[in-house]
Amino acid sequence: MKLNMDNRKRIVVKVGTSTLTYPSGLMNLRKTERLVRCMADIQNSGKACVLVSSGAVSCGLAKIGLVGKRLTTEEKQAAAAVGQCELIDMYDRLFASYGHKVAQVLLTKDDLDSPVRSANASGTLKMLLGFGCIPIINENDTVSSEQLRIGSNDTLSAVVARLTKADLLINMTDIDGLYDKDPRTCADARFIERVEVIDNVIRSYAGGAGSARGTGGMRAKLEAAESVMEAGIPMVIVNGADPEILYDIMAGEFTGTYFGKAE
Repeated sequence: MKLNMDNRKRIVVKVGTSTLTYPSGLMNLRKTERLVRCMADIQNSGKACVLVSSGAVSCGLAKIGLVGKRLTTEEKQAAAAVGQCELIDMYDRLFASYGHKVAQVLLTKDDLDSPVRSANASGTLKMLLGFGCIPIINENDTVSSEQLRIGSNDTLSAVVARLTKADLLINMTDIDGLYDKDPRTCADARFIERVEVIDNVIRSYAGGAGSARGTGGMRAKLEAAESVMEAGIPMVIVNGADPEILYDIMAGEFTGTYFGKAE
């Protein structure tokens, strides 16, 4: 996939739980360190970065020994409180080692549904970016209930891209992009490199929920793409197995699916 990145100055990167953590729920330190190094380097190049990061619940479950157990909503909320501390502390230390400041922003569905609170969130993000900070954003899972959730961080990343008037949303996941069938089970699955319109045919390519440690899935990613495309913001889905794919995207040539109008 070829992409002109010259005029794309504000970049939102979404990274999922399956990319950041091991099956145990503990952080994959090597991947996290490489992700931070890439984003710090991109920030150094003159672009403004925003990170939408999953992983808090998974980290918390691992830390308090609840991985694989059937949990109540309250237990998940408690795990999120424990895990978010570990997650933001790690990002703070890693980005600081490259000379960058971070800011934690936790949002809820109520924040986004309220025009006043949504405007406040947009203003805060604008100010943080003006200060040269890298906002690190997650849903506030400690106070969000199952009935009042934003949903997956795919959805949240689309909201953040719109709030920050981003030039590109990069959705890093555990698959190379969109296929017409599940490539894990269908050898003849066809890779889709570019999508200009999300119609019923494209929607039919999406499967169900995401991985055991994540809440997203291709359906949620297509919904996110549709949301940002309505605002004139393109999105790419790429495999986050190697975070250095961010360099390929910045160079304008990468493996992934691009959602947006032809350039």
